[in-house]
This record gives sequence, structure tokens and C-alpha cells, in this order.
Amino acid sequence: MSEKSTYTRVNASTRDESRTNDGRGGDSAGQRWVRPGEEEEETETESENEELRCPECGGNVVADDEHGETVCDDCGLVITEDSVDRGPEWRAFDSKEKDQKSRVGAPTTNTMHDKGLSTNIDWRDRDAYGNSLSSNQRQKMQRLRKWNERFRTRDSKERNLKQALGEIDRMASALGLPENVRETASVIYRRALDEDLLPGRSIEGVATSCVYAAARMAGVPRSLDEIAEVSRVPKSEVARTYRYIARELSLEVKPADPEQYVPRFASELGLSDEAKMRARQLLKNAKEKGVHSGKSPVGLAAAAVYAAALLTNEKTTQAAVSEVADISEVTIRNRYHELLEAEESIGIA
Repeated sequence: MSEKSTYTRVNASTRDESRTNDGRGGDSAGQRWVRPGEEEEETETESENEELRCPECGGNVVADDEHGETVCDDCGLVITEDSVDRGPEWRAFDSKEKDQKSRVGAPTTNTMHDKGLSTNIDWRDRDAYGNSLSSNQRQKMQRLRKWNERFRTRDSKERNLKQALGEIDRMASALGLPENVRETASVIYRRALDEDLLPGRSIEGVATSCVYAAARMAGVPRSLDEIAEVSRVPKSEVARTYRYIARELSLEVKPADPEQYVPRFASELGLSDEAKMRARQLLKNAKEKGVHSGKSPVGLAAAAVYAAALLTNEKTTQAAVSEVADISEVTIRNRYHELLEAEESIGIA
């Protein structure tokens, strides 16, 4: 028996079946040879395609990849939504651009001096199965690790960048800043390094000023006192270097808004959402009356949190607020009276 006798000839349009016992003769129009098992699979596939009809009007169903929906082409009924796009997040319009954007592994990051593209040799001296290496292998890995570190930082510029980005990551972790702030601070430092702004200034000072600027640009500001606590340079040098970097790089850093400090202070004091909203309202009233002009935003935020806690009958003390905000109790009392006076003047008006 020929090889073709084990196949079934299927009509693509009518699904009529006929069997043959010899291997002669070609396929007729609209017919093809399939295995008996494949015939059932194709029948299921065609039945699935026939089911892709609109349940309302019976029209054609099309997939809208841009919105992740399956809709009827005739009446516009949305049949399914929130479908998962399993393709890449980038778009390419030619083969060259596709080759440039295609990648494997972890995404690049500006928080590492080599953008995460180099190789790291683990320090635990274990193989892929978790077994400890022998003494000869450990010595070999140590030599490879040493040379790998030397090749990762080939010149003074890369060594400078590696040390600075390590400082940025350390300070951001100590201050509880999110990942986007670390990325922004790393980009600012890279710009300062490329424009040759570092000579005559310490690496720690420039890195600290970058963290301070990035936190303000991201809407999660930290005071100079908080920055100076985790930095290895004094507060005066941080302020001086920040002004220089912001001026030379033309950074668009808006003045710190006291309302941006309220959520963090209130959370550390364990206050309710009602107290947070009340503190924001006090600060808005103060802005309308111009009380905030020339005042420290940290002091205003601390006074607003303290006043809001009293107005909502929540227990807190000036000492607790002073410790959280790192500001004196005298400042809190002075700003507290000014906020209440602004509130009363608006109420009277």
C-alpha cells in the first residue's frame, strides 16, 4: 500500500471525504491530503472560526489590538476587552530599527555606571546547582572577579561614575525614595559629568545635590537637613553645589510645595486621612492669604499637620511633630498661629 493510502482527502469547502487505495492521481481543486487525526483538529479550528460571529447581529468580529478589545465590525458591539498584548512594548518600522530595539535580559538602567550591560561574578562561590566550589575553583573565580572589576571601570571617568551612583543609591535607600528618583538623580549626575562640572567639587557633594534636585522634581521632596543627615558632606556644601548644578544644567525645579510634605509627616505620626485633608486645607488658605511667602515649606507643613491633628481631635504633641519634621518647636508654634489666623480671616470674609 502506498504512503498516500494512510491519508484522507478532504474537500476544503464541503468537507466531503473519499478514500483511495493507490498512490496515483493528483489532488482535485479545493482538496488536500490530511492525516486522520489532523482532520478532527481542522474541523475544530473551522468550528471555532465560525463561532467568531457577533452574538447580536451575526456580523464579522475583528480584534482591536490598540485598545485590547474584540468588537463587531458591523454594529460595534464590544465582545471581549482587556486582552493581553504579548508582543514587545516597542515599535519598529524597519529591520534595522527592529535589530536595535530587540533585546534579551534585564532592561538597561542609568543607576549603574555601565547601564547594567556587563557581567557580574557572584561572590558566594557556588555553582549552578548550589554546590560549593573546590579550593582551586575558588581561587580561579577570585582572579576572574578581580579582573572583571578592573575591566568594568577602565578609566577615571567610569570609576568616578561608579562611586557617585553608589552614593546616590545609598542615600536614596536611606531616605526611602522611589526608583524613579534614583533614575533621575543618576541622569542629572551623568549630565554634570559630561559637561565637566565636577572639577573642584567632591563626588559626594555633587551626588547629594543630584538626589536633592531629583526628589524635588519628582514631587517627593526632602529637606536639606534630612539630606545632610544621610550625606557625607555638610549642609552648606550641599546647598552651594545644588545651586551651581541647577544653574549650569538649567534644571526646572519648582519651589517646594508644603502640601507635598503632609502625607509623609501624617503617616509617620499615624494620623487619619481626615487630618491629612484638613492640613491641606489649612495650607491652601495660607496660600490665599500669602502667609507662605518667605517661610520654610517644612515648617508650614509641620504646623499644618499639628493644627489639623488638634482640629480633628487626634492626639499628638509638638515634640512628636518636631521630631518627625526635624524642625524646632518654636517654629511650629509660630507657623501654627499664622495658619489659624489665616483660617479665621477667610472664615470672616
